[in-house]
Amino acid sequence: MIKSSLLKSFLLSVFLLGTSSLNAQKKGKADSDVVIFGKTYTKDQLLETGGVIKCATTEYEARLQAKDPNRLTDAQFEAWLAPLVAKAKADKSQNNGIITIPVVVHVIHSGQPVGFQANIGDNQVISQITAMNNDYRKIPLSRGDNTDPVGADVMIQFALAKVDPNGNPTNGIDRVNLCATSWTTDDVDAKVKPQTIWDPTQYLNMWTVNFSGSGLLGYAQFPSASGLPGMPGNGGGANSDGVVSTYRAFGSADYNDGTFNLLTGSDYGRTMTHEVGHFLGLRHLWGDGGCTVDDFCTDTPVSSNAGNAQYVCNDAQDSCPTSPGLDMVRNYMNYTGDACMNIFTNDQKARMAAVLINSPRRATLKTSTADVAIPLFPNDAEVKIENICGGDCSIVVSSFKVTLYNRGTSNLTSAVINYTFNNGTIQTYNWSGSLAQDKFSTITINLPANTVLENLTANVSSANGTTDQRASNNAATKSFGAPSYALNTVAFRLQQDVYGDEISWDLKNSAGTILYSGGPYQDTSANFPTLPALISETWALAVNDCYTFTINDSYGDGLNSGSGNGYFDLKSADGTVIIYSGGTFASQEKVSFKLVSQMATAETGTNNFEVFPIPVTDILNITKVSNRAQYNIFSAAGQLVASGLVKDNKVNVSALVTGTYIITVKDKEFTGTVKFIKK
Repeated sequence: MIKSSLLKSFLLSVFLLGTSSLNAQKKGKADSDVVIFGKTYTKDQLLETGGVIKCATTEYEARLQAKDPNRLTDAQFEAWLAPLVAKAKADKSQNNGIITIPVVVHVIHSGQPVGFQANIGDNQVISQITAMNNDYRKIPLSRGDNTDPVGADVMIQFALAKVDPNGNPTNGIDRVNLCATSWTTDDVDAKVKPQTIWDPTQYLNMWTVNFSGSGLLGYAQFPSASGLPGMPGNGGGANSDGVVSTYRAFGSADYNDGTFNLLTGSDYGRTMTHEVGHFLGLRHLWGDGGCTVDDFCTDTPVSSNAGNAQYVCNDAQDSCPTSPGLDMVRNYMNYTGDACMNIFTNDQKARMAAVLINSPRRATLKTSTADVAIPLFPNDAEVKIENICGGDCSIVVSSFKVTLYNRGTSNLTSAVINYTFNNGTIQTYNWSGSLAQDKFSTITINLPANTVLENLTANVSSANGTTDQRASNNAATKSFGAPSYALNTVAFRLQQDVYGDEISWDLKNSAGTILYSGGPYQDTSANFPTLPALISETWALAVNDCYTFTINDSYGDGLNSGSGNGYFDLKSADGTVIIYSGGTFASQEKVSFKLVSQMATAETGTNNFEVFPIPVTDILNITKVSNRAQYNIFSAAGQLVASGLVKDNKVNVSALVTGTYIITVKDKEFTGTVKFIKK
């Protein structure tokens, strides 16, 4: 039996909670309660942990199970534990061979300079990879070294990717300005991950974000169908697979170059060591239960869900005195502080090896070559168009930004960038400077004052005074403003929480006229946990106009009060086209969309198909094709990036990076081609 303790987080500094929840109490709501994935952390619980919630993986798993009835329970896996772990222990080629997992780190920011707040610097990112390698490989004389007789070199190491999903060189650090200064956990899954994720079968996706006023350090998605007890059968959607951390717990102070911004007590990279442990199939030491609950590792003595290791690294602690062994307070899957952790055990090693053998999207990671450098050229510049923040239906600007990367082996000292806006004439920007390999410069290019920006293209025509030697990363395209849908009727649903008098909403057209509105509603907190009846409305709207839906919560905790099951969605009348679905927010959520009369139409073929929305974030809808239709998606450089069958008139493109693509669909006797933009 395994031993583990739900030891509260070791932290000496308080991660500030959202100011909206620090006001006067209302209708039984504690003034500092925090809701994460539907679980409420009370004021007293937060005080015990210094205002920090170390890991929300268990709560995340409960949320995924609630949404997907096909996810297996822990008990359904227990029969598979012994043979799989025994096989992993006996398989020397798997268990004793070093496995290198390629990593991409998505640094999510809101336009701050590099090295400031959420836009953490390259060195802070690199320090996190170094810290995980120290921990998983038990590197001598590092913080990951230990003399515990069951302390294991896990034989897993991590490397920042050297090849991106389009086959171009990268340093494995993906900086993305998504405009929001902070993110709720639900919005991370609904908005951040689908827009930024790289192929999860080839990359371990890691995100650093600024969480919205929760004190949360991180969470992970458990593996799928590993065959291990305690692991779900369906590990959740591919477009959400990976690990997430607050930017203040990402990296190690051991390598601080003076720019790191880390939380005291969580400043040696162990949040990600812990969360990647979940990603590879490990449970908390206490089995998320107590002295009688298993973490499925026999060499981790049982422990309770209470203890004092958040304040002292007490090796003599024994929270389950009737069971053999002291609490393994130094284990990475405990809740001790970063300076205390330094042990993975042999059974934990075998469990992770079994996951890497059996689990889809994990087994392919150990054979991925995304960490192997491709041949490089001396003169290779890459250009990316930066997001522009602000505006609902349209973006009005006087300039835009592009980021120029040096992906060549020679120092980049000059580049010529051709660009167009709103499908206009080609213009030229001449850049000069000095960039070493994988370094970058963000450039501001001026536009006519008050330009209503619809689209941009940028292309590197020369690098270092000569033809750029890699054409596949020279061009970038971006569309701005609200996404378009070929609809004239929108179905709206609102599931309130029990505090309906806090909620109000409205729908406005581009002229600012309120077309529909609702709330505040009746407070039904006395009926908790029963939720109010679902509100459903159908709106007939004019096409070729833009609309903004705004929902407000006067208390600042969205639709998650009480039960945590509130939501709203906007869809087509038949429910096949999803404009928005979600509902976890703080004080306000806005959704803008355009309704148009036409969709992109296939350029060839006698039975033309149509696709929408354009630009697309995750689901590309395709009309006039059967479920036997086959599709191929090509990048702007002509590389095949995705293929498969069109299922239910939908193709999931969430794993594609931002840019312009061409989709070719073959259905029976016809073939058609459409260009679309991935936002």
